[in-house]
Amino acid sequence: MVIRTMELYLHIIRVIQHKHKRVLFFLIITCRATDIFTYSNTVQTMATIAELLASSLAALKKVQQDGNFMIIKGGELSPTHMKRLMANNFLKPIIKGWYVVTDPRTLPGDSTAWYASFWNFIVRYATERYGKEWCLSAEQSLAIHSGSSIVPAQVLIRAPKGNNNAIQLIPPTSIFNLGAELPSVIDSNNQYGLNLYSLTEAIIVATPSMYSNDPLTMRTALAMVGDVSGILKILVDTGQTIRAGRVAGAFRNIGRADFADEIMSTMKRIGYDVREDDPFAEVVKVSRSPSPYATRLRLMWQNMRDDVLSNFSRTKSNLSPQQFLEQMETQYKLDAYHSLSIEGYRVTDELINKVKSGAWKPDGDDADSKNALAARGYWQAFQSVKTSISDILNGANNAEVVERDLSVWHSEMFMPCVTAGIIKPSDIVGYRSHQVYIRNSMHTPPNPDALRDAMRTLFELLKEEPEASVRAILGHFVFTYIHPYMDGNGRVGRFLMNTMLASGGYDWLIISVEKRDEYMVALEKASVAGDIVPFTKFLSSI
Repeated sequence: MVIRTMELYLHIIRVIQHKHKRVLFFLIITCRATDIFTYSNTVQTMATIAELLASSLAALKKVQQDGNFMIIKGGELSPTHMKRLMANNFLKPIIKGWYVVTDPRTLPGDSTAWYASFWNFIVRYATERYGKEWCLSAEQSLAIHSGSSIVPAQVLIRAPKGNNNAIQLIPPTSIFNLGAELPSVIDSNNQYGLNLYSLTEAIIVATPSMYSNDPLTMRTALAMVGDVSGILKILVDTGQTIRAGRVAGAFRNIGRADFADEIMSTMKRIGYDVREDDPFAEVVKVSRSPSPYATRLRLMWQNMRDDVLSNFSRTKSNLSPQQFLEQMETQYKLDAYHSLSIEGYRVTDELINKVKSGAWKPDGDDADSKNALAARGYWQAFQSVKTSISDILNGANNAEVVERDLSVWHSEMFMPCVTAGIIKPSDIVGYRSHQVYIRNSMHTPPNPDALRDAMRTLFELLKEEPEASVRAILGHFVFTYIHPYMDGNGRVGRFLMNTMLASGGYDWLIISVEKRDEYMVALEKASVAGDIVPFTKFLSSI
């Protein structure tokens, strides 16, 4: 998403000027930017327009080198540069005086750049306006602490100088500046540098509606607590008896009776009249875990499982192992076309057949075609998946095979890019080491440091789950929710889904590119709203 260099601009411009005395158009190329076509009668006119835009992009690069990668404040660039960059869709206004760096190739309404930089904007905006005297609400602090990076429709910023007004940002997002006191301690030790309530104080001040509206976040936060001494210090000093009873009831609900008893006995021993009150609507036991991601994924699986079982309606074919593998082979061409097309590759029957027949030449004319490389990689990964499914159908444990082979599927998918010298071998080893963002999604996948815990939890859940339909649907959803790789997550997620369907006697399932939007909307609903029903019904209907 970040424009890293402008040298490529200038290089392309020089090449075009050197090779052509007179041209009908010029092409400017940037790192992760668009192709810009402008008609020109002379090379001199072309060079002038190109150089002006290049100078503005060079100015933008300098601002980004100062640390402001995605969010630009008015005054950091001259009005001329700002106007030129906005006219060419390199900048988009957020509110007056604030802008987000965008990719000009994106379609109108694309929110990827904004969602990717949302929390960075909140930090810069709030710090510019209030200095250090601000923090997010207790509810939003708990969401961040508990591993949720979902972009909310409205962020509530607490500040003593807040004016109790809402400010509309890029739709559908907004800020509400609440005039309110700050917590006793501000915690900014998070990946975004946001000012938050501490975990302990946020748990104490969380309202009853938070427990009813977002029990997953509350249970995840409670499970992160290693001991209640920090909570008790605040409670006994402030005498918050109602809140003490609510927190004690919440801990007892998740299975931490020891914490509940300690809170109640300590408060009563000091002289407070405390009555325990369970704020949750139902009892759900949660194991203590310092990793919020492991707890969150387990609770999501638990919450969604019954909905999958109630709404999944595909019929089992119960083919023999040999029949299923033959069916896979006949489905390959159609599967490759749709799965690659969903990811934006342009593939044809001719290309798929060329790859399948072995006529693809990694060192020849095909080496520089991203579509050919993707098609070859998909074929190699497909063969690896077929081997995995063969093992499962012949008696191997499905979850153990997936844990063993999933990284192999992914590496095979990108091996042609290694062969062509486009990426290094180390690029296809292990999980991603950088943050990724999903196009137009309000869900941000876990940060790289959380991936080992998250993936280990996914494999455990697959091993513990007896129903193939649940393994298939929630396996696909949770894998893409985690997004453990820099690229290829959708394709691997669909391989995982079909492997688990095969383990339960279901046919290979192909999601057509024509249904891409419905597919993505259903995944977004599950990721952001926690509603797996649309995704389950979608997969049942195709």
